[in-house]
Amino acid sequence: MAPPDTRTQLLDAAERLFAENGYRGTSVRAITDLAGANLAAVGYHFGSKARLLAEVVRRVVDPLTAAQRAGLDELLARTPEPPVADLVEAFAGPLFDEMPAGDESGARRSRLIMTILSDPAEEARSWTGPDEAAVSERYLAAFGRALPGLPPEELLFRMRGILAVTAVDRAEVHNRPSPGCPTPAAGETAKRWAITFLTAAMSAPPTGP
Repeated sequence: MAPPDTRTQLLDAAERLFAENGYRGTSVRAITDLAGANLAAVGYHFGSKARLLAEVVRRVVDPLTAAQRAGLDELLARTPEPPVADLVEAFAGPLFDEMPAGDESGARRSRLIMTILSDPAEEARSWTGPDEAAVSERYLAAFGRALPGLPPEELLFRMRGILAVTAVDRAEVHNRPSPGCPTPAAGETAKRWAITFLTAAMSAPPTGP
């Protein structure tokens, strides 16, 4: 098998370092050193560190978005108003399937998502595009039909919670548990638990004033 090309090596190195250190905590030199590339390689292949981050995140998120879109299409082909549990499974399921607990890459992708969610750098929020927005809006509309009493702002907050809970769980599977703590569940067990928990969270009554 041929070794990865320089562009792929830069993406792999940047994914690891951004996940560990965030955007501002990762230098271009650290990325190129880990990738075994020269300092000008980031500018040549991506134009800037910010564009490199966008490509790293898109490489992780695009398969999730595609799977979420396909899941929603399948549900809507069956019924115009899918129940909350089915919507949660279609939305959250790909986060488990695309971030498996059995390898380090799944944990790294989970850590990257958590970093993006919490990183104060503006560059960490500038990667999104029309595909992510379109899928999010479609799920927001579908959840809105299933939960008509929930204000859109609170509904969107709960949808973000699905992403956060799942990313934390996937990363925690790879962390060494503290002595005396149970080992986090992996695979289909964790996925079923998450869907049950998140369905209940999404279905809770509106918080109110």
